Amino acid sequence: MADREQTQPIASQSFKEFEHEGWQKVADGYHDHFGSLTRQTIEAMLDAVAGDASFESLKTKSLLDIATGPGYVAQAARERGFQVTAIDFSGEMIQRARKLAPDITFMEGDAEALSFADRSFDCLTMNFGLLHLEHPEKALQQAFRVTKPGGKMALTVWSTPDKAVAFQRVLDAVKAHGDASVPIPVGPPFFRFSAHDEMRKSLMAAGFSAVEITEIPMTWSLQREEDLFYAFFTGTPRTGGLLRAQEKAKLDLIREAVAACASEYKQNGCIKIPMSSVLASATA
Repeated sequence: MADREQTQPIASQSFKEFEHEGWQKVADGYHDHFGSLTRQTIEAMLDAVAGDASFESLKTKSLLDIATGPGYVAQAARERGFQVTAIDFSGEMIQRARKLAPDITFMEGDAEALSFADRSFDCLTMNFGLLHLEHPEKALQQAFRVTKPGGKMALTVWSTPDKAVAFQRVLDAVKAHGDASVPIPVGPPFFRFSAHDEMRKSLMAAGFSAVEITEIPMTWSLQREEDLFYAFFTGTPRTGGLLRAQEKAKLDLIREAVAACASEYKQNGCIKIPMSSVLASATA
């Protein structure tokens, strides 16, 4: 292992550049480690925008999936009947998404500057994308702009660290054994929208109304203790960037601590870590 296991992020990068570069590098790791976890919110998200609509009636409904990543939400929405368009600013993610669902229109695009006309879509979704944006308020304003009046948006973020346990344990390991002040670009607070009042206020400030918020209990199943560390190290831009910027000796200690934490959640030979996400839906 080298002193820096991957190229250390440049502190002078903007947060947006940092996130883009990160997602270009971690597409495979995200799919391998986080896919089974982040898929757990999809049905509830689609229920929030589809309501009781039938498959036949959804065939006339357009849906934009923002920050689609590998295309999990887009694929599930297409299976529901929606006419789906999906965007992500990572070309690597778009390539992976096209392999997963070649019948869907996937495009590179910026959530903070959507290239669609006003009132273009009946529904919008964003699964864990908001917390990776440099200017999340702009993204919510853009989402409102392209949603038809009366249309629905649903989005998710992680719950607070006490409920999204894996984040808490990894960050605790960095605090105990690493350097939390390594020079990576600073973005908006990661758990800002975990607070229901902040989520509601931000959606309403963008123009949305009838905001509904709930929490989705989740379980992250991993095969080995070391998988928790490598999920973050190889599959996330922000927390992974913090890990990848550590010196070797400190990184080794963090890895050992995270593995020890994971072992606390072992059940019948499988790691089962309690997680949670916040689901918000609103009307344009």
